[in-house]
Amino acid sequence: MPAAIDRDKVKALTEQRERKFREQTKQSKLRWEQARRVLPLGVSSSFQAQPPYPIFIERGKGARVWDVDGRQLVDFHAGFGVMVMGHAHPVISQAIIEAAGSGTHFAAPGARMVRVAEELVRRFQLPQIRFTNSGTESNLDAVRLARAFTGKQGIVKIEGSYHGHFDSLMVSVHPDPASIGPRERPAAVPFTEGMLRSVLETTSVVPFNDPDALDRHLQERKDVAALIIEPIMLNIGTVLPKPGYLEAVREITRRHGVLLIFDEVKTGVTIAAGGVVERFGVVPDLIALAKAIGGGTPLGAVMGTDEVMALISEGRVKQLGTFNGNHLSTAAAEACLTRVLTPAAYLRLDAAAARMLAGCGAIIDRYGLPAYPVGISAKGCVMFSPQPVEDYRGWAAHVDADLAYLGWLYHMTSGVFMTAGKDEQWTLSIAHEDEDIDRFVAVFEEFAADVTG
Repeated sequence: MPAAIDRDKVKALTEQRERKFREQTKQSKLRWEQARRVLPLGVSSSFQAQPPYPIFIERGKGARVWDVDGRQLVDFHAGFGVMVMGHAHPVISQAIIEAAGSGTHFAAPGARMVRVAEELVRRFQLPQIRFTNSGTESNLDAVRLARAFTGKQGIVKIEGSYHGHFDSLMVSVHPDPASIGPRERPAAVPFTEGMLRSVLETTSVVPFNDPDALDRHLQERKDVAALIIEPIMLNIGTVLPKPGYLEAVREITRRHGVLLIFDEVKTGVTIAAGGVVERFGVVPDLIALAKAIGGGTPLGAVMGTDEVMALISEGRVKQLGTFNGNHLSTAAAEACLTRVLTPAAYLRLDAAAARMLAGCGAIIDRYGLPAYPVGISAKGCVMFSPQPVEDYRGWAAHVDADLAYLGWLYHMTSGVFMTAGKDEQWTLSIAHEDEDIDRFVAVFEEFAADVTG
């Protein structure tokens, strides 16, 4: 039976930990105040603007980062899920140094670019690939290809998912529950001002883990070019697909003549060498990649079937970018994919995940915390919900934002660097040792004991 949570105690503990946070991070606050004079919110991406204020990081090595206040932190933030290989890995660093010595940018093809393409094709089981520089660009290209291939304009996405800052996909990302409409017919809600109003006419949403809802929606809408989906939802903590869900999605989209796009920006090469495709054995028509594939540098990719990618070869779809396949990024990617993220590396990630989930689960059981651990290989989190979350509406209704924030404060004031918010998760790296996992669990136990005591 979950313990009753005393809200006054949560508030008092939060105030106490915020004071401690501010005492430990005075230089970060000064840097942030300086940054706000020239950078809106004092950051270069609005996701970095977290209360009380962002931490300024100076360097990283392995599973550690050091902030401007001189604190050494065990890093489970991992650059928003990028650094599964650890910071400043010597093999990757040397590859970048050697590449930089021969020139940083040419905007021309090179042999290394081809080798990286061949490795990703091998891993993800789709035959053609084009490079980009980010997850946003990869998803943008995937949507454009799907529209051109099908001749249709409509896009269906999963309610609560994020696919980058591209108008067509910035719909119902974290919509206000008061504005989302009935589950049977979810409303399309804009994520930001400045979007084209027509986007809400062409982009519709369906709930995750509900193949029947998808089937009904595609029976009603005949203008849909593609369904884009994070096969594991990682914008609301961590929500795994139910057994058979991805297989059903593959069958339903194929039956309705709708292309299936997997957004594997977060899962690609972090949960397995070949991401969700390898783990679950479901191959979509298009895959968007980014984050970890670049070995810590900006690199993305869009992959597809021969038939879809022929649109680029024929000149019908323009896929462009000055820095696509950049010399430095492909050097880092080749080193990372062929020499660092090896089969042994994935065995280590799976072992680290098992230790993390078991440790957090034991703490939750011991203290009766209304939460549960969930994850797969490098990705996971503690969901502060008394019941399993299956989709966005369950997350919005049941996940406790106050407990999530307080848990983050405990870690951040106890030498553990984490992403903030009830929607974020940990990323494990091959640099994490067992004692690093145990450190995280020990801080989590301190939090659980104080909250429930």
